[in-house]
Parts: sequence; C-alpha cells; structure tokens
Amino acid sequence: MDLECIDTPGGDLVVKLCGEMDALGCTKIRTELERITDTENTNVSLDLSQVSFLDSSGIGAIVFLYKRLKAQGRTLIIVGVQGQPQELMKLLRIDSAIPVSVMPVNELYGTAPLQKTH
Repeated sequence: MDLECIDTPGGDLVVKLCGEMDALGCTKIRTELERITDTENTNVSLDLSQVSFLDSSGIGAIVFLYKRLKAQGRTLIIVGVQGQPQELMKLLRIDSAIPVSVMPVNELYGTAPLQKTH
C-alpha cells in the first residue's frame, strides 16, 4: 500500500492510495494517516481509484481518519472508488456517514496541476 498527499490549488488535500487496503497495507500507512490529521487542509479527499482490495482493516482506517477529521471540524470525501472496494462500501452503507463518489479525482478538481506535499 502506497500513500501520496497532494495539495490542490484551492487548498484541499488529496490523499492517493494505491494497492491493497488490508491489514498489512494499513499497517504500512497508519503513521501517514495520523499525520494527515495534523495538516491544516479543511477538506480531505481520499482517492481510492488505485485501491484493488478493501477489507475490514481498510474500512477501519477510513473510519479512523473520518472521525479524527470530523472532530476537528474538517471534511472527508472518498473519490474514485470502484470494483470490490465500491461493493464493500455499498454493502456497509459507508456513504450514509462519509460522502463517496465514483468520480475520478481529476474531474473533481479539474485539470490544474496538483502539488505533492509529502
């Protein structure tokens, strides 16, 4: 599991994940997810377009991030979700608490270049 943080021209933070969001993958990105809660970006978009598999550990990591951001008065949206991760999120009704979109992140933020933050 790889994680890349990108600032948008509007000041939002895009967190791009790539790989399998399972117990092993989430262990690799846990520290980086915790750091996201220390950023000053009000809106955080979690781009799952490159996530091929999601299990309970991945759902737990997403809910962890959502709860921390919400407690700070910030927002989280999940974008680009497809395939098995999308099916699991529908089954668990994640979208009843966290906005979920199949829209690719580049459509959400336009074609302006995004800057990596770390």
